[in-house]
Amino acid sequence: MSIPILESEHFRLGLFSSNCSGGLAVTTIPERWSASWDDNLRLARLADQTGIDFMLPIARWIGYGGETNFHEGVLEPIPWATAILANTERLTAFSTIHTAFNHPAVTAKQLATMDQMAPGRVGVNVVAGWNQPEYVAMGSDLPQDHDSRYALAQEWVDILTTLWSRDGRYDLNGRFWDLRGIEAVPKPAARRLPILNAGSSPQGKAYAARNADFVFTIVSGPQEGAAVVKELTAASAAQGRAAGVLSPTHVVCRPTRKEAQEYLHYYAEENADWDAVDNLMRLQGLHAQSFSKDLLANFRSRFAAGHGTCPLIGSPDDVADEIERFAKAGFGGITMAFVDYVGELEYFAQEVMPRLVKKGLRPESPA
Repeated sequence: MSIPILESEHFRLGLFSSNCSGGLAVTTIPERWSASWDDNLRLARLADQTGIDFMLPIARWIGYGGETNFHEGVLEPIPWATAILANTERLTAFSTIHTAFNHPAVTAKQLATMDQMAPGRVGVNVVAGWNQPEYVAMGSDLPQDHDSRYALAQEWVDILTTLWSRDGRYDLNGRFWDLRGIEAVPKPAARRLPILNAGSSPQGKAYAARNADFVFTIVSGPQEGAAVVKELTAASAAQGRAAGVLSPTHVVCRPTRKEAQEYLHYYAEENADWDAVDNLMRLQGLHAQSFSKDLLANFRSRFAAGHGTCPLIGSPDDVADEIERFAKAGFGGITMAFVDYVGELEYFAQEVMPRLVKKGLRPESPA
């Protein structure tokens, strides 16, 4: 059974966080992304038509405060992805799943059911947990040491992959789950699904090397990212695997670099939701290892513009050239976020995609 996202030979392009109010832009502008289902449906159909490879959601349960309560409204990833798949023909949709909040046997059944509807187009983004206020809101404890978080996440993914690949009824006994007489039908058509993981701590990187088909990592740019790619691919190879590396970006593409920079200043400087930005950065510093302390201190504006992701700002030539630098650094693809996902993706498809085709990074046709 074919799994296109794994078998693709071109540089992959995905859309990130469209299921969340604001997307990745922590801004107060009235035209900020609503994350309504209608807007997501329009975006998914456009992405399918224009050759975008995948969509990746964020799983959130409470907002980040500030004037907009950034990420207050979030479409839950399992039903979101199911509906996306039902309304598209070629697009892959990932579901972002927190291991602490979702039973692995239930999740295995949900994802296998989705694959019945769209064989080969379902993926899972495994999150071991980081946002402590959400654990409090959910009445759960966040293990403070990464070893415990990733021990639970390892057992969780082991159960998932066993249920997808093993027939019959059997027991699965572990530290966190004791499953007796468990069985799982249906299974994914390929008896597996693509796994994405964003581990950045030493334990997270080791987890990704063991389990992920794609390691999702934030970098400041492609030049710095080349060393990260080398490290992550070597760790994966040491496990006898060949994981690709993806990185998130936020895009502002306009006819001229000056116009792009002016729009960036408008939404991410003049109209940033600075209280939400500071809350988000405080949480990243206290409860995650996705960013170094120095990076956090220097990236306040980047957090406002795109949640700390790498900026792709400028003319179509500027954006296409920067994407090419990511490819030359060894990345297998990027995700993109826009302030207005639909309108800006239309322009990206018209102006940047043909340039990527000429560079040999994208196929001539979405088909």
